[in-house]
Amino acid sequence: MTQSAADRFPTKHLPGVAVRDLPPPPRSAWSIIGPGVIAAGVGLASGEFILFPYIASQVGLVFLWAAAIGIVTQWFLNMEIERYTLATGETALTGFSRFWRHWGLVFAVMVYFANLWPGWASSSATMLTYLFGGDATWIAIGLLLLIGATLTLAPVVYTALERVEFVKVGLVLLFIVVAVVFAISARAWGDLPTAVTAPEFPTELGFALMLSALVFAGAGGGQNLVQSNWIRDKGYGMGAYVPRLVSPVTGREEAAPDSRGFVFEPTEENLARWRRWWRLANREQAVTFVLITFVTIVLTSLLAYSTVYGVPGLANSVSFLQVEGERLKEIVGPWFGTLFWVIGALSLFAAAMGIVDYTSRLAADVVKTSYLPRLSESRIYFVLVWGLVGLGCAILLAGFDQPLILLVISACVGGLMMFFYSILLLVLNRRVLPVQIRPRAYRVVALVWSVLLFGVFSALTVWQQGDRLLDWLR
Repeated sequence: MTQSAADRFPTKHLPGVAVRDLPPPPRSAWSIIGPGVIAAGVGLASGEFILFPYIASQVGLVFLWAAAIGIVTQWFLNMEIERYTLATGETALTGFSRFWRHWGLVFAVMVYFANLWPGWASSSATMLTYLFGGDATWIAIGLLLLIGATLTLAPVVYTALERVEFVKVGLVLLFIVVAVVFAISARAWGDLPTAVTAPEFPTELGFALMLSALVFAGAGGGQNLVQSNWIRDKGYGMGAYVPRLVSPVTGREEAAPDSRGFVFEPTEENLARWRRWWRLANREQAVTFVLITFVTIVLTSLLAYSTVYGVPGLANSVSFLQVEGERLKEIVGPWFGTLFWVIGALSLFAAAMGIVDYTSRLAADVVKTSYLPRLSESRIYFVLVWGLVGLGCAILLAGFDQPLILLVISACVGGLMMFFYSILLLVLNRRVLPVQIRPRAYRVVALVWSVLLFGVFSALTVWQQGDRLLDWLR
């Protein structure tokens, strides 16, 4: 007797999947553009605005090779995450939970640890003080409340987030065009080839910083996993059968499916549709997430190199951007330094919104799928968003600086997550999916590379930071 595609799915911890035909792909690629832009938009913060520009200010352009490696590795990861959701309508976390019920909870907790400190909201607020003055703490609280309201009052959450990130990416790219014309020096362009011909590994900056730059060159950590949720809400593949996340206040919830997910039988028609979906999804990620992220990292690094390379005492924090803005005022004109801060503040605010969304979205999916299946995912999301906003406000009102423990966790947890879910993706997509749509050999090699890359860097970072962490705990 021939085994059905649904029979391969583990059902010990979650119900089985239903068999349905793969929906036909759109004729135009324009209609599916969005998830890659969101990934790039949310990611245009840590690596692009602070980490790689800071590294360029300290050691020049010799570490840009790491951005290329990090982004390409994440592209392969994103596509394996998308592969499972395209084929099933389930998130990758739900797939992991089919092997062990609590895998989703493990990753949700790790994401919360990584994003516990409201760093990007407070960073955006700090940049606003460069422009208008005021108290950064109260501005950050106001931004957090605005984020909570936007995410929970929008009728369709994905649509609101997509619009915000599209505007952000457009503004950042516009600023970069202006920077190329007015601010990036001829010396910086002349030294750019050294990033290829004389790459270095600047260990004097510490493994924690190097790991952070690799992990957050693009998305990083839990943000890669949420590609499942974003493409599902966009209606990719079998995700078209799954209800979208809506506001429980202003949106209308769709009826939930009887099954956790779906799978298609590998008929000729379904496989032809799959090949078209797969090409479109790969193209969307390549021309949005990969291209936008890499161009942004290179040009913001060139800008930092042109303005603050060799300046002593630069802080590896948002205050580094204040110095860069002042230098831009001197080199180009007051208007350009102000524009730099405006774009930076908006960029960091949009990143904070994306972080609150994906942290809450991942956790809501886990709670709904594995623990409280009768509850509405939209209502769970609502509670989690405001819980994270409230926690961030409490931290800011308490006057806590970012403690060492959170610095160490944020440097390590993203890489650790990527190490673990690279392994799980490899097992999931090769064991559960029909043989005709499993990853090819070169994609398997890419996942093995991801395991080694993030595993080694995470171990080195934990080893280097271990003594400081123990001192803090004492």
